[in-house]
Amino acid sequence: MLRPTTIILFLSLLIAFLIHPFDTGSFTTNNGHARVLILTAHPDDECMFFAPTILRLNATQENLEISSLCLSIGNADGLGAIRQREYHASYEVLGVPAERRWIVDHPDLQDNFTAVWDTEVISNVINEYVASNKIDTILTFDYEGISYHPNHKSLPNGVTRLMQTLHAADHPTPRLYTLMTVPVYAKYTSIIAPLLAKFDLMLARVFGHLINFAERETALSTGLPLTRHDPKLNARGIPVFVSGIPEYLRALHAMQMHHSQLVWFRWLYVSFSRYMWVNEWLEVKVH
Repeated sequence: MLRPTTIILFLSLLIAFLIHPFDTGSFTTNNGHARVLILTAHPDDECMFFAPTILRLNATQENLEISSLCLSIGNADGLGAIRQREYHASYEVLGVPAERRWIVDHPDLQDNFTAVWDTEVISNVINEYVASNKIDTILTFDYEGISYHPNHKSLPNGVTRLMQTLHAADHPTPRLYTLMTVPVYAKYTSIIAPLLAKFDLMLARVFGHLINFAERETALSTGLPLTRHDPKLNARGIPVFVSGIPEYLRALHAMQMHHSQLVWFRWLYVSFSRYMWVNEWLEVKVH
């Protein structure tokens, strides 16, 4: 039987490891600045899936401006007007100001669990916001949509279409990053997710320092040019954002702004979902 002191020590170490956020990678452009658009399908997506990224970017990257665009008012159950207000209240908690958050009520982009949204419509709608706000980076769902919702899965196709159109017209083209969908067995791992993610990132950072040390020693002994690697990049070189306990609680507070959506299974989601803690991003290239 474990002694109380052993249990207290274990819990203290666990809290210490979870308390602080951790991230690697960046969305800043070559000039050191970025205007990032968080593109979602429904009100509450921002806190259920994207909160670790939004909170870390707001806290750590001074030369980065975050905007948000939601392509429906979530009117599947006739609660669109209520959900619009909840969307803005949630983003107040997450730290995106009113002048940089927008929500669209388009007849062809209605909340529907069986509908695939039209790629051309998505492209045309978001183009207005990208152009008028000089957006250079778009963050959205990947092609599996995290929850496999067809509205979610439609978004990267719409952004890709916009990028192709802008590229063909020789106009500035935003970068696209998509939030990685993990297998179901990894999706509901609660605090295990940030623990494993932090361990992986810290280990990769240690290896990065060791590689730099080894290459520096080799360069000194052989006279060959020194190649430096950024130790803050993980093994895959992708942006990763891991929330600490305060960030998780803030995301939970943002979710509580969506009063109309707080049914029992969403409480289970916010208690166990990996996406309340960890976001991993892949860049999508369009040629």
